[in-house]
Amino acid sequence: MNSPLTGKVALVAGATRGAGRQIAVQLGAAGATVYATGRTTRDRRSEMGRPETIEETAELVTAAGGTGIAVAVDHLDPEQVRKLVERIDAEQGRLDVLVNDIWGADPLITWEKPVWEQPLDAGFRTLRLAVDTHIITSHFALPLLIRKPGGLVVEIGDGTKAYNDATYRLSVFYDLAKVSVNRLGFTQAHELAPHGGTAVALTPGWLRSEAMLEHFGVTEANWRDGATTDPHFVMSETPAFVGRAVAALAADPDRHRWNGQSLDSGGLAQVYGFTDLDGTRPHWARYHDEVVAPGKPADDSGYR
Repeated sequence: MNSPLTGKVALVAGATRGAGRQIAVQLGAAGATVYATGRTTRDRRSEMGRPETIEETAELVTAAGGTGIAVAVDHLDPEQVRKLVERIDAEQGRLDVLVNDIWGADPLITWEKPVWEQPLDAGFRTLRLAVDTHIITSHFALPLLIRKPGGLVVEIGDGTKAYNDATYRLSVFYDLAKVSVNRLGFTQAHELAPHGGTAVALTPGWLRSEAMLEHFGVTEANWRDGATTDPHFVMSETPAFVGRAVAALAADPDRHRWNGQSLDSGGLAQVYGFTDLDGTRPHWARYHDEVVAPGKPADDSGYR
C-alpha cells in the first residue's frame, strides 16, 4: 500500500460531507492521521439539516487506512477552535496539513436576485460561515502548522480565481464568499512562505456531493441519468477526485511551486496522474471553457 502521508497530521475543517469528507478520506488513504470537524454529529444536526455526520467521516478515514478522529466544532466559535488546536497539539505535537472546507450556507442562498432584494441577515450569515470560519481556523491552527517547515494550507472554494473574476456567481453574497476564499489562499501563501509553508486555493469541478445527487434524483450508481435534467452533468466528478488532489499536493515534496495559486482538481490530475473513482480524469474547467461557455452540445469526449 502506498502511504506517503504516514506520520503526517491533517485537520480537515468542514469534513462532514461532500468535498470535505472525501478530502479527509483520501488523506487517510495516504496514511495520514486526520481530525475531521463539523457541526453535525450522531446526536445533533446543524442548520444544514442533513444526515451525514463527522463520526461517519472519521470511520471512513480509518477504513481507508488512516486514523480518523471526529471532533464536533463550530468554526465560528473561536474558543471551540482554540481548544481543537490545543487538543491536536497535545495528542500529536504537530500539524502538517490544514484544509479549510467550512461552508454550510446552502440553505441561506437566494439565487439570481439583485443585492437590494437579498435578505441581509441570511447574506451576512453566509459570509460569516464562508469567510470568518476560515480565518478563525487559520488564526489558531497556523502557529502549530508553522512549527515545522513544509506545512500545507488548502482553501477549498467553488471556481478558480480566473473563473470567479470573470463570472457573476448569481448572488452578491455567494459571489463575494467564493472570491474571498480564493484570496485567502493567496494571502496565506505570502504569510506562510517565510516559515517554509505553502497555501493554495483549490476548487473541484461539478461536484457530485450527497446533496447534488439528491437534487438530480440519482445515486452514485446511476448518476449519469442526471444528464436528462442537465446534459452537462456528464462532466461531474465525485468528491474523491478533489480529495485525491489534496492528497497529491500533501505528498508532493515540491508542492511549494504551487504557493499562492488558484488550482482545480482536473488540472492537478493532469500533473499528478490520479483519477476519479471510475478511473477517468474529468477536466471540468477546460470543458466549461470549450463546451459550456460557447453553448455547444454536451459531450464529454476528450475531457475525461
